[in-house]
Amino acid sequence: MTSVPILDDSVRIEQDAVLILDRRDFPHRVEWVTARSAAEVAEAIRAMVTQSSGPTYAACAALVLTARQVAAATPWTARSALDAAGERLISARPTNNSVRDAVTAVLARISELPEYADTARIIAVAEAAANARAREYRERSRSLAEHAVSLLPDGSRLLTHCWMDTYIIELVRAAERAGKQYSYVATETRPYLQGARLTAHTLAEMGQDVTLITDGMVAAVLSPHSTLGRIDALVTAADRVSMDGHVFNKVGTLGAAVAASAFSVPYYALIQAPDPQAPTAADVIVEERDGDEVLHTLSVRTASPLVTRGHYPAFDVTPPQFTTLIVTDRGPFQPAAVADYYQETR
Repeated sequence: MTSVPILDDSVRIEQDAVLILDRRDFPHRVEWVTARSAAEVAEAIRAMVTQSSGPTYAACAALVLTARQVAAATPWTARSALDAAGERLISARPTNNSVRDAVTAVLARISELPEYADTARIIAVAEAAANARAREYRERSRSLAEHAVSLLPDGSRLLTHCWMDTYIIELVRAAERAGKQYSYVATETRPYLQGARLTAHTLAEMGQDVTLITDGMVAAVLSPHSTLGRIDALVTAADRVSMDGHVFNKVGTLGAAVAASAFSVPYYALIQAPDPQAPTAADVIVEERDGDEVLHTLSVRTASPLVTRGHYPAFDVTPPQFTTLIVTDRGPFQPAAVADYYQETR
């Protein structure tokens, strides 16, 4: 098994830039986007250069870069620059809250400093906090994966949708530590084909048995009449989970969850924690991307030239009744009880 898949190291910080692996073309081309400011990192996130867990690592790196760039500034200017960088990063994509949480955690550490703290101290705290947040994200993903593996028997065939990034990489590693082996079915995930290019590639790179299907095959594969064989569980990441148990994830997740429910296949949604700032589903913005993206596949127009309008909600919302368990870094929760996450002792 490959210990470090290429996509597990897709954001790199240099002295004066953040390098971000361009997932829009991977693996057909391995190219790195060079971002020399937090604004450029935010644009890379908005433009889907990186997705899933990638923006969290990119945001942390952007704050480190910003800190280095204001090393010669006054303390007030340094604080202001870091605040402005954080705002840009948070606004890049609104549905997933992991960038917001990472930025907030770093800026909170800076706000704890006394007003008279000099710039060197501000920079040191910013860098340490950003690097710590990136490490914590991986550690919590590892815990989440171990809880998920405890629910999945050896030999299970798992259906997934879109790119789960650190979650699925850690799931494979946790299964290996537990002496379990799974096979995977991945959707291609239109229109960016993250499943075909990222999920399936990484699973194969890690020595896993993976079968690729189109998005339109999900219900057929979950059906007892599928010639592929029984799917034992639908397992996806979640970009956000509201406190009332609604799951926000890549558009297409809802259809997969409804079909899984119809055919009595459990659906496990993986996320480190529900969002305490989203009491209900109505409190989450569902990102709408340019419908023109639906008319293209990997930058090649695939729709008829007579078709001029597309519709692209980037995420959908799965109601609690279609989710079996929400698996967090503190273990699994019934969707109706996911708010209990914050009553648990770490």
